[in-house]
Amino acid sequence: SDLPANCWSRLRPANMFNSYNVKFHHSKALTSPYPGSHIKRSQVPEDKVGWLTEWKDYNPVEYTAKSVLAGPSWADPQINDEGFSPKFNERDGEVERKSLNGLYVVENGRPRNPVGRTGLTGRGLLGRWGPNHAADPVVTRWKRDGSGNKVAHPVTGKNILQFVAIKRRDCGEWAIPGGMVDPGEKITATLKREFEEEALNALQKSPEEKARLEKQLHKLFSQEHFVVYRGYVDDPRNTDNAWMETEAVNYHDETGETMDNLPLEAGDDAGVVKWVDISEKLELYASHSYFIKLVAEKWGAHWSEDPGSECHE
Repeated sequence: SDLPANCWSRLRPANMFNSYNVKFHHSKALTSPYPGSHIKRSQVPEDKVGWLTEWKDYNPVEYTAKSVLAGPSWADPQINDEGFSPKFNERDGEVERKSLNGLYVVENGRPRNPVGRTGLTGRGLLGRWGPNHAADPVVTRWKRDGSGNKVAHPVTGKNILQFVAIKRRDCGEWAIPGGMVDPGEKITATLKREFEEEALNALQKSPEEKARLEKQLHKLFSQEHFVVYRGYVDDPRNTDNAWMETEAVNYHDETGETMDNLPLEAGDDAGVVKWVDISEKLELYASHSYFIKLVAEKWGAHWSEDPGSECHE
């Protein structure tokens, strides 16, 4: 826990929360009001986030959004509903209830957030009790000038990397165009589907247009890729009993030719979509800035003008 945040990336990100070297603090998962509501979380001091710290007076607010209680196909019933007996910490039919961070505690029939208290019980806006699995495709290319040459940053001299970013309709924040894994769906299929829906507006395309997009995207999504991060996400929707986990995967278009032929068009949950230059100045949704930083490091691209923010072995 003595490590500065900007040196986390030296640890293996896939095992970040299983590492005893890093104490992960909730930040966005403690914010009030809860997204899409006027509900205020109970305040949780930093030294009482961890479950190992005894706190007899802890009295979190209970909240599950009406949209979840209405029983859509993507949501679980309430814990005490008749006929609902979820198998936590394992695959439960088509629903994956295993966490990417290992086993989690189930107390009084409810799963417990592995990172700690959030000041809110229930599910909030999340459909599943326990882990809610998402996938985040980070599609990148090099920034190029009119002649097709890579553009270097004037201060660091490192080439500038760009990624496809969307502006979320729900909160107006910029983000990676990801989304939830459907029951029984493979992560690779989710990554491609979400990118098509949010960054290419595939849901509004004709079957012919969609087939053409699929063909072009196949080249990008079938190439070798880099798993940026697998695990818990510090998300403003998290509660004591439901939380976001993701697999962020980088698909890099080295020549830029594949993505040059794909017209970006916002769709589904996205309000706007565009190529964005990667740097530490980006303010992104949930833990997305951290994922983008890891991608920049992987490709040796520009990140910060402050030499002290780069970590060296």
